[in-house]
Amino acid sequence: MLLSLGINHKSATLEVREQVAFSSSQMALALEDLTSLAEVQEAAILSTCNRTEIYCRLDGGDERLILEWLGHFHRLPVESLEQCARWHRDGEAVRHLMRVACGLDSMVLGEPQILGQIKSAYQVARAHQSLGSELERLFQHTFAVAKQVRTDTGIGENPVSVAYAAVNLAGRIFDDIRQSRALLIGAGETIELVARHLRDAGIQGIIVANRTRERAQTLADEVNGVAIGLDELENALICADIVISSTGSPTPLLGKGLVESALKTRKHRPIFMVDIAIPRDIEPQVGELDDIFLYSIDDLNEVISENRRSRQAAADQAEEMILANVSAWQHERRVRSAGDLIRRHRHQAERLRAEAESEALAALSRGQDPERVIQKLTQQLTNRLLHGTTSRIRAASGAERVDLIQAAEELLIDDSALHQESP
Repeated sequence: MLLSLGINHKSATLEVREQVAFSSSQMALALEDLTSLAEVQEAAILSTCNRTEIYCRLDGGDERLILEWLGHFHRLPVESLEQCARWHRDGEAVRHLMRVACGLDSMVLGEPQILGQIKSAYQVARAHQSLGSELERLFQHTFAVAKQVRTDTGIGENPVSVAYAAVNLAGRIFDDIRQSRALLIGAGETIELVARHLRDAGIQGIIVANRTRERAQTLADEVNGVAIGLDELENALICADIVISSTGSPTPLLGKGLVESALKTRKHRPIFMVDIAIPRDIEPQVGELDDIFLYSIDDLNEVISENRRSRQAAADQAEEMILANVSAWQHERRVRSAGDLIRRHRHQAERLRAEAESEALAALSRGQDPERVIQKLTQQLTNRLLHGTTSRIRAASGAERVDLIQAAEELLIDDSALHQESP
């Protein structure tokens, strides 16, 4: 059974999503631990700021064991996760992954970043050998569908993302964003997008802070900014009117005391802050300070709702394409399943043929008449090939299994061959 278990921005609060998130340093252990369960044949884990989702193929067992594993790994009571967990099975799991990859399940409808995040999750799972043929095919099919949807619909026109929403909100708060300076904490994909949006908006200056200064410098060079290390945050805060943070840090980088000190030096000029990180980079208590306007990722809903309305028509078209591709996937899966049956059937027939051939060759080596050997060979082979099938047909008839009898007639009897004349 294909299964997806997810906790996302629609089903859980920011606090819960923080608790179930997987950092990049945890992923190897998590995949190894998950696939050590006897029932789990394949697995991949997607963990972003808005969702934690587990995709796996189960061989028997209760699907609840995946939720229990998630709670155990993060040391959380399973009962606290039950209400916000969302399950999808087989075809619905396929549809869900495709919807997520196309941005149809995102906070920002149609946002493109999620596809890259799914590809990263796939690559990590593949690198740690937690994928098998079923999930491998599913991810490859999903990537093709996402590409088709983005090419054939308007879902990707005028790209809007969480990064864009953050910059858009900043533009609403400041009369003229071109007179402001921004401090960006992190150097990942989201912060890269934020930096480009700010540059395009004509902001006065950009400071990029990152644990690895070299990565900060690369991004700073692209947007004509300045790169610093995280140990220089205190000084950077003093000249920052806008702070947008998105790192993978397990603990907050900006505390109430640090920000309060910067405000005093700034003579209480206000700072607009957006924390896009999961877990959060900025302590929630920072929002209690006067002259601080702190927004979390969940506070971006108003900007994002406008985006959703403008993209709904394209989303409806994408939904239809996904339904068609789910049907195609299920058809291919059934064909593959039949292929396994055919291989097993041919293997069985080949074994019987080899046995009959061996007996015939032995008879010839003893000098028996070749014509009689061939006749006996064909009779034995026919009887052996049909014995199991005829026995099971009789048993099905005795059990009044009309469905099996009808299926046997359709599969085993070739009417055209019956009417052919013998030469």
